[in-house]
Amino acid sequence: MTTSMAFTSFTLNGVDAQKFLQGQVTVNVEALAENTTQYTAICDLKGRIQFGLWLTKLSSENFVIVTTQDQAVELAKHIKKFGAFSKMKLEDAAQVYPTLAGDQTTFATETTDVSAWEVQAILAGQAYINQAIEHVFQPQELRLHQRGGVHYDKGCYLGQEVIARLWFKAKPKAWLHAISGTGAAPAQAEQLNKGVQVVNSAAVENGYVALVVARPEALAELDVQVLDLPEALNGDVARPQ
Repeated sequence: MTTSMAFTSFTLNGVDAQKFLQGQVTVNVEALAENTTQYTAICDLKGRIQFGLWLTKLSSENFVIVTTQDQAVELAKHIKKFGAFSKMKLEDAAQVYPTLAGDQTTFATETTDVSAWEVQAILAGQAYINQAIEHVFQPQELRLHQRGGVHYDKGCYLGQEVIARLWFKAKPKAWLHAISGTGAAPAQAEQLNKGVQVVNSAAVENGYVALVVARPEALAELDVQVLDLPEALNGDVARPQ
């Protein structure tokens, strides 16, 4: 069962900030609209998500990065390691709290009901990565490209070769679904059966809701209700032919 999350906000400022991020995250930072928060990822060399982050571009030299608090220390180390020779500065800004507006999560310093946000995010298909599930899922499995968080033609970044190969030459065998069930909420990364793995979960009245990466045929074997995702996240995760 998940517990309420906490979130840390950073600022990344400097003439090399955009260039650095362009070589790190799955989204095309150069094409990001300013003052819009986009969920994206930094992947490992196997193409699996190591850090999930909400990225806001204030300008080409000024960015706000939000991550789950349990990933904040390691993310800061990662940025300082890979950006050691870049002209930019990372600063820990504040603890922040999420609100889901439409299909996007935004953050502010005013306290919000994080537990309620967790449920809303799951029902909206807004999968998020924390320490419990780093290095587990690929972006395409989480429908991150359908959320605008992956651009396959942006050039090199960490894990890009594997991620591009999956997109252009293959298709995930399992992908993101929302479900509801009875009993206690399952733990993140838990295998509900062979072919169904939990991404995020939250307790609700009389049971739980969860996002899972699943093979459809494996999901049909479980005593759960498959919930409708928003239209943008309901299509085939494979590249259109």
